[in-house]
Amino acid sequence: MRKQITSDKAAPPQGVYSPAIVASGPTLYVSGQGPIDPASGEFRLGTFEEQARLTFDNITTLLEAAGTSWANVVRVGVFLSDLSNFGAMNEIYREYLTEPYPARTTVAAGLPPNMLIEVDCIAIVPE
Repeated sequence: MRKQITSDKAAPPQGVYSPAIVASGPTLYVSGQGPIDPASGEFRLGTFEEQARLTFDNITTLLEAAGTSWANVVRVGVFLSDLSNFGAMNEIYREYLTEPYPARTTVAAGLPPNMLIEVDCIAIVPE
C-alpha cells in the first residue's frame, strides 16, 4: 500500500514529490545507482539526460528483479553534481514516476569525476 499524506496546514509541495507517504508491506532498499553500463560495469559518460536515463533504467532493473516497480516507490534520493541540472532531472523523473509522487530529497553532491547523477530509493514489494 502507498498513500500520499497532505495537509492544508503544511506547505504544499514545490515540485514532483509528495510531502509524506504512508506505506506498508515488504520493503526494498535500493542503494545509490549511477550511469554504469550493466554489460561492462564501466561509467557511461555522456549528456546529463543520457546519464540520468541510464541511472533510472538501472534502478528499474533492480525494482523488477525484486518483483516491484516505480509505482511502488515511496522514497527517492537524488544526488546531482550540479544543481543546474535540476529541471532536466525533473523532466526525466516524470518519465519514470507518476502521481502520487514518492517523497523525495534532491541535493548537490560531490560525485566521482564526470558522474552527474546518483539516485537511491525505497519501494514496497507487493505480496
